[in-house]
Amino acid sequence: MSQTVHDVIRVERDGAVARLTIDHPPANAVNGDVVAGLSEALAQAEQDDGCRAVIITGNGPKFFSAGADITEFGAGAAGLSGALDLTLKIEESRLPVVAAINGIAFGGGCELSLACDIRVAASTARFGQPEIKLGIIPGWGGTQRLPRLIGKARAMELLLTGDPIDAARALELGLVSEVAEPDQLLEVANRWAQLLAQRAPLALAATKRAVLGGAHLPIADALDVEQREFIGLFSTEDAAEGIGAFLQKRQPEWKGR
Repeated sequence: MSQTVHDVIRVERDGAVARLTIDHPPANAVNGDVVAGLSEALAQAEQDDGCRAVIITGNGPKFFSAGADITEFGAGAAGLSGALDLTLKIEESRLPVVAAINGIAFGGGCELSLACDIRVAASTARFGQPEIKLGIIPGWGGTQRLPRLIGKARAMELLLTGDPIDAARALELGLVSEVAEPDQLLEVANRWAQLLAQRAPLALAATKRAVLGGAHLPIADALDVEQREFIGLFSTEDAAEGIGAFLQKRQPEWKGR
């Protein structure tokens, strides 16, 4: 099954995995249609009980996304808020989201990938936050998510210089989980997504909430967040199924209830 949302997001389904492809030539820049299309496609995936994971990638061999389409958003910063909201929707989604970075991920394109749960990259991919060279700073979470992912010192190198890094360096820094040859990237991303799709959906969502909710709290408060999610899962059918399947030495059948 395939459909196009807002003319720039191609949506394809492979079993329990939805793949959202940014198809906005020449550089897959993030404009209003891309933001609206990704938001709508993600919402559709979340409303579909049969969908268990999402892949976001870019069309073509060169660009994941070159960043914000500044000409369409306008000279001011207000028009950029929709993309910031999109990153929060990705982060807060009940579904695990895998970014398959097929090429250049600069500026807002890099920030879009930072909001995803797992990042895999083609060996030809490049990452960067070049905003400093324009006299501005990242506006979709780059100054906040990047230090949390790779540490302050290394994030500051990228943020203050604006210089890009290649996929090998991104793997070394822990920015991506795996690097693949370009013609194997979607296969690798699908492997990750299918693996996550086999996990208990309520536990996946609870894990994301616990990590996100506790990230900025003192450890004692963060542990309270974890405990609430931990205790809440024990009243679900999936928890009973998972424990029962383990004791019976069989594969669990998750219902998402």
